Amino acid sequence: MSRISTVLTTVVATTACVCVSASPAAATDPVVSRGVTIPAFYTPPADLPTGNGVLVRHEPLRLGLSLPGLDGRSLPGTATRLMYTSTDSGGQPMAVTGAYIEPSADWTGDGPRPLVVVGSGTMGQGDQCAPSLALQNPLTLNGQTVSFGYETLAVYRLLATGAAVVVTDYAGLGTTDRLHTYVSRVDEGHAMLDAARAARSVPGASVDAASRVGMYGYSQGGGASASAAELQSTYAPDVRLVGTYSGAPPADLTEVMKGIDGSALAGALAWSINGFAQAEPELRAVVDEHINAAGREALDDISTACVGDAILGYGFTSSTRWTSSGKPLAEIMAGEPGAQAVLDKQRIGTMKPTGPVRVATGVQDDIVPHRQARQLAVDWCKKGGDVTYKAVSLPNLGDKLLTNHLAPLLTDQGDAVEWLSDRLEGKPARSNCWTMPLQP
Repeated sequence: MSRISTVLTTVVATTACVCVSASPAAATDPVVSRGVTIPAFYTPPADLPTGNGVLVRHEPLRLGLSLPGLDGRSLPGTATRLMYTSTDSGGQPMAVTGAYIEPSADWTGDGPRPLVVVGSGTMGQGDQCAPSLALQNPLTLNGQTVSFGYETLAVYRLLATGAAVVVTDYAGLGTTDRLHTYVSRVDEGHAMLDAARAARSVPGASVDAASRVGMYGYSQGGGASASAAELQSTYAPDVRLVGTYSGAPPADLTEVMKGIDGSALAGALAWSINGFAQAEPELRAVVDEHINAAGREALDDISTACVGDAILGYGFTSSTRWTSSGKPLAEIMAGEPGAQAVLDKQRIGTMKPTGPVRVATGVQDDIVPHRQARQLAVDWCKKGGDVTYKAVSLPNLGDKLLTNHLAPLLTDQGDAVEWLSDRLEGKPARSNCWTMPLQP
């Protein structure tokens, strides 16, 4: 029985607790996902230490793309795989994995070396898709799964500034005891903030509690970094957050569902349904009532898929094929108060973010719709946030092909890294909230 099948048969609708998708694998039983054996490191222990951001275990991590340095230090740095504690959206302790990279580049700014927490864009839901594994294996292609570490460029550009970087795998992506809760606002925000805490305890790390911290993310990562900025003041006030980059953030999942349905990344719709069904009984009931046999089969299959698998197997699929009524999933959710309430809880923009934030969104983005990302900047401005908004204007490169979504990731990356580097150096940001009525 696959992990998502276990979820579908074990989730109960009588409590609001988070239900784990499967019992933790025994230490002697390797977990294999689409032909990839997940290292035993990723199976959490039965008992976790108390507290958030506590380092559970660590080991050296070989970077798949690195060069020997003249001084004997590898470029761009020395990596450590790590597992740390966090708290999920149900208030339960969970283990999260990731990677810390101590840069070879010197920090020339004031104070201790700063830290950037990177939330990766969409990687998938299978454990083999974990960002920390992608740092080790930039391309996984075995005939059963396709995974590509496309965030490596951003990570290495950040390291080149002299900042240390910690990459989170999020909840359940890598760790074998639960299903990844894709685009879960609280799970992702907590994982980002607790990664910053855990980095301080990595042996050999030059960051400490006084280090300035930045959050960086695009797409799924943009939502995670935005959530972290909102949650920092109440969840992790000890993290010295000085700047957040949120690119193409999925701030309003109701609108995002419409954007990805029928697109090249239609599989992402299944990832979100799978994750929320694990944690939210109200949504589980809607799935039971409205998803047909083909939909259940798709949800099950996609639960172990990476981005490449989803594009090749489910690209441009309409969710109408997965519902018993033939209606799109977004329409069904809108008509179910319980399901809509679940999506409403995921809305980002209801709280003032800590510190300066930079929101960038492509005006042609039809996967993570531009208007809802712009609305996040508007909402934060109204709450008195220190917001720098950037509308990335590029030609329309093709409807629903991912090109309109991915192009701003690359064209704006240099500006995003420079903006965040300025915050880490202590330079003040200049909010342009006053220009929002004039901005597309």
